[in-house]
Amino acid sequence: MKILALLFDGFEEVEAISPIAFLRRAGLDVTCVSNRTDVIGAHYIHLTDLTLINEVAYQDYDALLIPGGPHYRFIENFGYALNIIQYFMKENRVVCAICAAPTILGKLNLLVNRKYTCFTCMNEEFGGTYIDKSVVVDENLITARSAAASIDFAYEIIRKLQGEAALEALQKRIYYEK
Repeated sequence: MKILALLFDGFEEVEAISPIAFLRRAGLDVTCVSNRTDVIGAHYIHLTDLTLINEVAYQDYDALLIPGGPHYRFIENFGYALNIIQYFMKENRVVCAICAAPTILGKLNLLVNRKYTCFTCMNEEFGGTYIDKSVVVDENLITARSAAASIDFAYEIIRKLQGEAALEALQKRIYYEK
């Protein structure tokens, strides 16, 4: 399975790197895309060798990962990224958004009649049901509240894409105790 990760300057490093690392450990193919080949996170961690967003065939991906962080403001104004988000939701592909990122979906009216979570103080009336939990799964939509939920967020993505057995196998390899 292939996952497309949107990373722009100001992305929250923990919400991106932790899930990406766990997804790759689980054998999932993650492609990080941006409007440049290098980006700087909210805490000044520099990532290089990203794929240019307009050079990827996003239709070939099974899931979309959108970390939070101040880059959400850029995404809200970047039509091409918004088109990708809308495509994944319309096609009922898995969309994974954490912290500030679910608010992008909300402003696009993609949370109407959906259960979700986001960074608590950023929740607005998005037409769905806000759930006060770290991670919320509603069919093809996986949302998480904050950086503290990054690992559980990754686990839910793995569970959704590969099933419980694959998640348990990964947890065993990393000595995760429930």
